[in-house]
Amino acid sequence: MRQTVVLTGANRGIGLALARLFVTSGNWRVVAGCRNPDSAPELAALASENPDALAVHALDVADPASVSSFVAAIGERPVDLLLNNAGVLGKHQSLDDLDFEAWDHEFRVNTMGPMRLALGLLGNLRKGTDPRIVTISSQMGSMARPRGGAYAYRSTKAALNKAMQGLALDLSDDDICVVVMHPGWVRTDMGGSGADIAVEESAGGIFSVVTGLKAADTGRFLQWNGSEHDW
Repeated sequence: MRQTVVLTGANRGIGLALARLFVTSGNWRVVAGCRNPDSAPELAALASENPDALAVHALDVADPASVSSFVAAIGERPVDLLLNNAGVLGKHQSLDDLDFEAWDHEFRVNTMGPMRLALGLLGNLRKGTDPRIVTISSQMGSMARPRGGAYAYRSTKAALNKAMQGLALDLSDDDICVVVMHPGWVRTDMGGSGADIAVEESAGGIFSVVTGLKAADTGRFLQWNGSEHDW
């Protein structure tokens, strides 16, 4: 029996590569979310070619109403894996031009969005097989890596890490595995052309790790290749 993964930010980059991997594996049904499905031609083509394995729905993780509509579209079906991939990195984050409104938006996307989805789908996850909540974070949110700059992004990812750490503890009695992952420095629109690894390498590692997680792994901060990352 195929399992179900809910994947956010599935229209490009790592999210699109993960959607392809889940669909082509033959073992998963994918419920994919992106802000504007009409502007996601590659994701739409993948769904058209695999109608039994991939469903695409509009989802803005920063908008509570959009999250509620997305959750309602899933209904009562079991969810085995929630993969929170959607994220945003703003442009103005130095001390000279820090944009507080953009910081607020990043907080709603990067920190609150994954929590909204996790809580909205909690009933579905409790019905799942080896239920997992995996959220793509970043080494930029690690307190073990003191750095300046990128204030909004670093702080929203640090807050995300702490929120998911708490969620892992609160859901431990439900045997729901909750982890965060650093995807590597990846050659995407966000990571830039000079990043270390290709999208396919990052997505392949993430896919291998998340499909093998068990309840005992809860509370971990992992890298894309499965190694531990310092909090």
